[in-house]
Amino acid sequence: MSGDLMAQLITDLNNFPNSLHGSALAVGNFDGVHRGHARLIAQLVQKAREIKGPAIVLTFDPPPQAVLYPDRPLSAPLTSIRRRCELLSDLGVTAMIAFPTDRALVSLSATDFFQQVIVEKLRAGAMVEGPNFQFGRDRAGNVELLRELCRMSGMFFSVAAATEDEAGMISSSRIRSLLAKGEMLAVNQMLTQSYQLDGLVSDGARRGRELGFPTANLMHIESQIPAHGVYAGSARLQGKWLPAAINIGPNPTFDEADAKVEVHIIGWNGSLYGQQLTCAVEHKIRDVMKFESLERLKEQIRKDITIASSHPLRSSVETSGS
Repeated sequence: MSGDLMAQLITDLNNFPNSLHGSALAVGNFDGVHRGHARLIAQLVQKAREIKGPAIVLTFDPPPQAVLYPDRPLSAPLTSIRRRCELLSDLGVTAMIAFPTDRALVSLSATDFFQQVIVEKLRAGAMVEGPNFQFGRDRAGNVELLRELCRMSGMFFSVAAATEDEAGMISSSRIRSLLAKGEMLAVNQMLTQSYQLDGLVSDGARRGRELGFPTANLMHIESQIPAHGVYAGSARLQGKWLPAAINIGPNPTFDEADAKVEVHIIGWNGSLYGQQLTCAVEHKIRDVMKFESLERLKEQIRKDITIASSHPLRSSVETSGS
């Protein structure tokens, strides 16, 4: 992390602190907090310094789609609200607003949203957005309208350029697609920090312990889970990151079809039952496969652990010059 203090997380605007008035503000989903987001946030933080105000990000919880289309299943996010706040904090954001989305909010026109939320509630002093930003009922507002609204309100406004790599624009949708294929190296190249899974350690079948490779079985994971496979990664224990081999999927050798997330923390042996565990998923080692014997399975697990042990733990990527 770039600092010891996490950005303030605000979930209620009825008592919005006066100390956060006059901010440089960015509105958006910011799911995943990728390098494109980081480029925008760098501009936001710079503008906050210039106007001597806080840098604030406003996002929505739940996503507007959950209110607009309650019968449609929501895709799992790349990051929980708290994780999003942590990542934005590392980029220099002072506070993140997780706006409680309801029918009244999604019914506001773009102009009414700007006036009632940005001007009256937040009293923002500047705004920075991406080139494809849309807001208000039916997403009718765009950067041209926002530029004019800011001008009329005496607020500075700027558009951050999109961030691209050789495959195109870096976006949350691209990251979701790559996760679904298990392409973690490509995913992590687009993120500001390695992709994380956070879950509650539950009691499993204890097959890993019987085989000599105990695992923590993660449940209640809020974020999108990568494709089935065995991955090199790391797990955070008592504030330290330790190398880990992560199995995502079923156990076909034991004719178990239910998909699970099992984390073997290399060089550590102890019970984590009932605790929250965070692991970073770095790269895919191999596909899930069925073995003809337990000895063959154990031999492969030893190979997986050797590969996972040798993989360097990835730190935050440099984003300010992206």
